[in-house]
Amino acid sequence: MDRLHAMEVFVRVVETGSFSAAAREFGTTQSTATKLVALLESRLKTRLLNRNTRGASLSEAGALFYDRCKVILREAEEADSIVLSRQSQAQGLLRIGSSVAFGRRVMVPLALEFMIEHPHVQVDLSFEDRYTDLVAQGIDVAIRLGKLADSSLGARFLGTSAWLLVASADYLRKSGTPRRAEDLASHSALIYSSVQGNDVWRVRSPGGGTATVRVGGRLRSNNLSAVLAAARAGLGVAALPWYVAFDSVSSGAVTQVLPGHDLPEQEIHAVYPSPKLVPAKVQAFIGFLSGRFDGEWWRRASGR
Repeated sequence: MDRLHAMEVFVRVVETGSFSAAAREFGTTQSTATKLVALLESRLKTRLLNRNTRGASLSEAGALFYDRCKVILREAEEADSIVLSRQSQAQGLLRIGSSVAFGRRVMVPLALEFMIEHPHVQVDLSFEDRYTDLVAQGIDVAIRLGKLADSSLGARFLGTSAWLLVASADYLRKSGTPRRAEDLASHSALIYSSVQGNDVWRVRSPGGGTATVRVGGRLRSNNLSAVLAAARAGLGVAALPWYVAFDSVSSGAVTQVLPGHDLPEQEIHAVYPSPKLVPAKVQAFIGFLSGRFDGEWWRRASGR
């Protein structure tokens, strides 16, 4: 029995709560994953997992073993990283996480370009708008937008994502064009609830002053594409990231409202499980992303 591999399978069974899910990650069968854990239990002469129809849960001994396995596997990976970091070529499976809209519109073309430049790297892309536990989900590097909470994670600042206000020409013709930030209060706002959940938009004027405007409207969504679609359909004024709205602005499907005014930017960070002994494949990917989010990067992204 490969004890290290059996530990890897055991840890992922615990973190996913499922033998079948762990087996899929390792490209094996559920019966093989079950057998590996059973061999560990046989060797240790104790039950590590309690099985039932809903999945598997840790026994008391299993919880102690799980904590030590994580330390051992982390140290084994760091040992590998020491060797791999000396090589000029990144290699292995790189698991990348991102939010849905940013992932689909920005990260997909970047990841494909990275794969072309690094033929020995395989990529697993995972897009979710909810918070992702990098360790539990097995993510090597995640791209996160917004302020980072203090944590033990490693992080690298990559740039910022600028936002703007948009509306269709049809809507502006019917409802009038806002001339100052305060005018937004009388317009139908299309609200991206993940960021503007409190229905307040903060708009900085060209002179540097900031207006805090309470807005309301007929649509609220946690999906940026839905908010953009509503703006294109003439249902109101939307606050959107440039990377989402740029193509629609360029085509004339929507027009920028209050040009010269600024909305708060979102920071862009690459986040990874530990700041120590970062694997070569993660270092290579972060290095590849460096400089990609400078200036009006969404214009370059749209041209890919």
